[in-house]
Amino acid sequence: MPKDKKKSRGIDWKKTFGLYHYLGPYKKIFVPSVIALFFTGGLSLAFPYYLGSLIGSPQEALREGGDAAHIAANIDRVVMTLLAILCVQAFVAYWRVRGFIKAGESALCDLRQDVFARLVRLPMAWFMERRTGEVSSRFSADLSILQETLITTVPQIARQTVTFFGGLTFIFIASAKLSLFMLAMIPIVVLIVAVVGRKIRKWSKDAQDQLAKSNIVAEEAVQGIADVKAYSNEEFEVNRYRSALDGFLDVTLRGSKARASFVSFIIFILFGTISVVVWFGAGMLARDEITMTQLTHFILFSIFVGASLGSLPEIMGQLQKTQGATERIREILAYEIEDERTSDSTTLTGSMAAKDLVFAYPSRTETKVLNGVNFEISAGERVAVVGPSGSGKSTLFSLLLGFYESQEGGLSFDGKAASEIPVTDRRAAMAVVPQEVLLFGGSIRENIEYGRPGASEEEIIGAAKKANAHGFIDAFPEGYDALVGPRGVKLSGGQRQRIAIARAVLADPKILLLDEATSALDSESERLVQEALDELMKGRTSVIIAHRLATVKSADRIMVLSDGRISESGKHDELMSQQGTYRLLAETQLLS
Repeated sequence: MPKDKKKSRGIDWKKTFGLYHYLGPYKKIFVPSVIALFFTGGLSLAFPYYLGSLIGSPQEALREGGDAAHIAANIDRVVMTLLAILCVQAFVAYWRVRGFIKAGESALCDLRQDVFARLVRLPMAWFMERRTGEVSSRFSADLSILQETLITTVPQIARQTVTFFGGLTFIFIASAKLSLFMLAMIPIVVLIVAVVGRKIRKWSKDAQDQLAKSNIVAEEAVQGIADVKAYSNEEFEVNRYRSALDGFLDVTLRGSKARASFVSFIIFILFGTISVVVWFGAGMLARDEITMTQLTHFILFSIFVGASLGSLPEIMGQLQKTQGATERIREILAYEIEDERTSDSTTLTGSMAAKDLVFAYPSRTETKVLNGVNFEISAGERVAVVGPSGSGKSTLFSLLLGFYESQEGGLSFDGKAASEIPVTDRRAAMAVVPQEVLLFGGSIRENIEYGRPGASEEEIIGAAKKANAHGFIDAFPEGYDALVGPRGVKLSGGQRQRIAIARAVLADPKILLLDEATSALDSESERLVQEALDELMKGRTSVIIAHRLATVKSADRIMVLSDGRISESGKHDELMSQQGTYRLLAETQLLS
């Protein structure tokens, strides 16, 4: 077996607790809470001590002919002492729990904020390599594991540590001989627990992986519920989810034998060990080698020590889950984010150019989507980009927006190389109206305001009017406060497009990117949207991906993208007079 794989089975403490430096700002609350945790853990040992005294001491006193009244008074004193200790423990525990939760949850909120802030700044390539459900799982499930570990497991570790070592100390005080007899049996028990526990942890990890797969299936089905219903694929999704659950159930049932054997073994070995130790202790009691109080103390503290050992597999399993979750979260935090430079002096006018642009997606490096693209677009020019499906039109938009970087050649804006312009400034000068508009699940006002957060009510309404959206918005009983539903499902396609256009109007970009913004609309919706687009494109550099001939004909220039290159460029009439790709597309009505 490789050494790395073998090593991975253990707990890497640095990795497991590598994110808990977030507790630093709250150490004035957290450190006293940890001290209080050890203090209350120590006080918990008073319970078996005084309980043992209550059981053993009266019997010894009566056997030795002690006075009954004195014995009763001593019992009262022990009980009052125990109750006083329990009151102190309860009081400290109240503030310890409050402090622990306040510090822990505050630190985790900071971590969540940093993870999300990092997540939204990761490059598009990172998201393209992962399923949506996987990303959601990292953000929710993994952080929940860290929360459970910090709030529950860490206190349990501290408490069980105090119980184990404190209990061992009292056991040796009660009887060194009996303690050594019991400890001689522990290595065998620990060895068996370690072997069986390792197998169970493997089954648990496999079961978690299978359950995560089923969660991904469920999440993707819910996100794409419109397509699921449109294709009547409800049963298909049910079967897909059932298949994922069957995998989870199969792994769980295969691990159930080991788990059941482990539980049975723990029950047998725990009580068996106690029985053997009590048997040995009873013999010592009969030979006057130990007192009744000492034997009672020994038994009670042995139960506490046994319980702390019994919790070890659960703690180790949780720590292993935490290690995996921490590694996945740290991967997000360590991944290189997009260029966040900003420049107050960067003000783009809207001109752009491409020179020998070559690009292939990272997952398909052998397939060049763009292979030597060259063009120049002047500020304020309206340029249409047409071409067969898969020719790279949408990919060109992704490069303009800085979602990806080209392998060769490059883009320039206002004569400056794209690499010299902060990507945030580049995107701030652009607005996109896509074919499939994604609206957030809030109100219409919030979705329009997304173009420029903090815009006034008058500016939002003005943008909606320019986008031909104010009419239908005003007709809603809630007006601009009407909720659009998940992904905008409560609105029609034309309404969603006009909301997106209003968002772009509010953003007031220098460069407008239109990705087949009217191709999926009926005639009336297309007319309204096209009017809004014409208003939006005035005075702006506009790059339009379109199949509609009317949109293309009104462009100042048409560029034909074919085989990864700009094969033709000119006005509509010029291109129609040539025997080229544009004329072929037009005649076969791919543009109509």
